[in-house]
Amino acid sequence: MKDIYEKLGISPAVYDYCHRIEESLSERFQKFDQTAEYNQMKVLLAMQKNRVSEECFGASSGYGYNDHGRDILERVYADTFHTESCLVRPQIACGTHALAIALFGNLRPGDEILAPAGKPYDTLEEVIGIRPSRGSLAEFGVTYRQVDLLHDGTFDYETIRKSINEKTKLVAIQRSKGYQTRPSFSVQEIGALIAFVKEIKPEVICMVDNCYGEFVDTIEPSDVGADMTVGSLIKNPGGGLAPIGGYIAGTKECVENASYRMTCPGLGMEVGATLGVNRSFYQGFFLAPMVTKGALKGAVFAANVYEKLGFPVVPNGREPRQDIIQAVTLGSPEGVIAFCKGIQAAAPVDSFVDPQPWDMPGYDSQVIMAAGAFVQGSSIELSADGPMKEPYAVYFQGGLTWEHAKLGIMMSVQKLLDAGLIQIS
Repeated sequence: MKDIYEKLGISPAVYDYCHRIEESLSERFQKFDQTAEYNQMKVLLAMQKNRVSEECFGASSGYGYNDHGRDILERVYADTFHTESCLVRPQIACGTHALAIALFGNLRPGDEILAPAGKPYDTLEEVIGIRPSRGSLAEFGVTYRQVDLLHDGTFDYETIRKSINEKTKLVAIQRSKGYQTRPSFSVQEIGALIAFVKEIKPEVICMVDNCYGEFVDTIEPSDVGADMTVGSLIKNPGGGLAPIGGYIAGTKECVENASYRMTCPGLGMEVGATLGVNRSFYQGFFLAPMVTKGALKGAVFAANVYEKLGFPVVPNGREPRQDIIQAVTLGSPEGVIAFCKGIQAAAPVDSFVDPQPWDMPGYDSQVIMAAGAFVQGSSIELSADGPMKEPYAVYFQGGLTWEHAKLGIMMSVQKLLDAGLIQIS
């Protein structure tokens, strides 16, 4: 085994160091296997209940009227997430687009968004209008209020209570950390927050950005009161096979409102051709619990590898996992670049490319991204990225298999070692 890793560029010192850590994680990995098995059965149950058949894999074009496969798939998602309705569409370009559809569809001029977990993910800033942008919610008269987390990373319930007012229409909860080094939230924590908000104002819409969180636990935010749960198909639920797409699962009213923004008033969910992607959507969703399991193992492995090298990691090597993202604070631009070069060098596609920081649309600083993926931007595949600013943290995620995620982390360690940025004892 050591020989094949050496051919891939991993030195015996890095191999031995990482192998010792892998052996110490067997009990932890067993728990991920159990969660994945439960979720696999949950998806299978939804597929069987809705009588998925070969007919579901057909393609529609044009308006996409009466697309049987599309409609059944949306019922499979709704049953898996225990919601009244769901949109699952290739017309949704990414997670940010899905969130924008959900927001624009359910908010009107004079309404206010409350973000109880602090600043949202960078690309949502222009959607909301925190950073001025053409066509933002702010331009349509939707206001925004934010409550920062307490120093220990928990919700500031007292300030949240004071911030909910007659204009508060929607509470936007981001499950994952984004480009922050705060903890990601468990489904139970999100449920407690939703219950708190609903007690103050029952009619408020609670929307959860579930990106990177699907199938990490045996329950989803929709199981604990979320009116909308939103995500991207090129993350966990697409299983690495979905070539594009996003989903919005929730109450019938919220999903229908979102559908009128996705297409147009009067048409909503009735149109939207699938153009031959149904088979990939179904198969990806079926595989998603197992693919997510591999990514979780990779994230825990990364946390333990880098924690023992002396770097701050969030979450740490022993904490429960709430998403597939592992933050590692490397403390220097050189460290972030070397890490990303290692991930790129481990990729099946474009392994020979050196990633460089660039002015990526939607971000307020240069960003470096490493992803030799079969689907462009697919962060359920082995990938890493980070903004080139203090504290110089990199965010690692994905790996369609645990073995590939492991190689990516080993290669990142190798690049840092080769650059003289770490020592291995």
